[in-house]
Amino acid sequence: MAFSRPFPQVRRTFVLAGLSALLLAGCIGRPGRAPVDRGTPARHQVALLVPLTGEDAPVGEALANAARLALADTGNQSVALTVFNTAEGGAAAAAERALAGGTRLILGPLLSDQVRAVAPLAERARVPVIAYSNDQSAAGPGVFILGVVPGQSIDRAVGYARQRGASRFTALVPANIYGQRSAEAYLGSVQRQGGQVVATESYAAPAEGRAAARRLGRRGGFDAVLLADTGRVAATAAPQFRSGVRLLGTDLWAGERNLGATTRLRGAWYAAPSEERFGQLTTRYRARYGSAPPRIASLGYDSMLLTVSATRQWDPRRRFPVDLLTSPEGFVGVDGVFRFGPDGVAQRGLEVRQVTASGFTIVSPAPASFTR
Repeated sequence: MAFSRPFPQVRRTFVLAGLSALLLAGCIGRPGRAPVDRGTPARHQVALLVPLTGEDAPVGEALANAARLALADTGNQSVALTVFNTAEGGAAAAAERALAGGTRLILGPLLSDQVRAVAPLAERARVPVIAYSNDQSAAGPGVFILGVVPGQSIDRAVGYARQRGASRFTALVPANIYGQRSAEAYLGSVQRQGGQVVATESYAAPAEGRAAARRLGRRGGFDAVLLADTGRVAATAAPQFRSGVRLLGTDLWAGERNLGATTRLRGAWYAAPSEERFGQLTTRYRARYGSAPPRIASLGYDSMLLTVSATRQWDPRRRFPVDLLTSPEGFVGVDGVFRFGPDGVAQRGLEVRQVTASGFTIVSPAPASFTR
């Protein structure tokens, strides 16, 4: 979509620690109940679709808490946020309740199959969805994916490796959807950046990763390998590669603090959103809710920051102005600069990290803005 005028203050960073901690009760609707009009001025009706019961409830609660915290930190009083439980009857039922209540914007849901269930309902109502999934295939007309997709992390790491002289690449991936998409993204990224993928190996279960890595390592003739799995699996695979081979990871490594406990993983590169502002969010979140948030909570916070920014040009009596989401300048949040591309997937400025014995060091900082 074309965007005709600059989004106001798109480069502004919301400072977490310096804003008021006061949470006005009128800003937040009760879970599962649509806001009631009591003669007050029209407000922006926003629905948050997350699991509040079941095994994913801690994640859902954290996303909801972070969204509420963003409202408190910005002091916004124009957004009426209602939280709907996707674990009660499914995401589609939650979306139907939200749409019946007059919502103009949906934040969430969390999982890609839930996004696909909500999408046709939202499209018919002409209500945009900003989903927390990292599955880019779930994007579509009016559906925007805010999660960090594996391909972007891989592309950033490959680019850094190419700058440092790597030219012949291999990959070790699990035989599942994540592995398949990681391998496809890896192949495309390496080819675009002038390198060559000379071999790949896959494995059906994590316990088979070591043997698959051994087979790949015996081939030789490459200088970089992607380990597209968790740090635990990478730790078993890494020693199977000679010391001159550069190890690359994905965004799955971002939340793992003990990567450097495996000597062979020290020096490996992976790309992820910056942790600097998330540390500030953690401090604010702990002060309000009594515990540290999971890493994904930043999506709840940033989606609400974006919503608050939109209220400057969004008449609450009208539909949400979807064109605002496709501003080429992008937005700045806890996870750094991001913008939605033509495909509806969030493009992010990621930093490249190098694994160390005590954690990681940043070897290529995240960009502060986009250069079209």
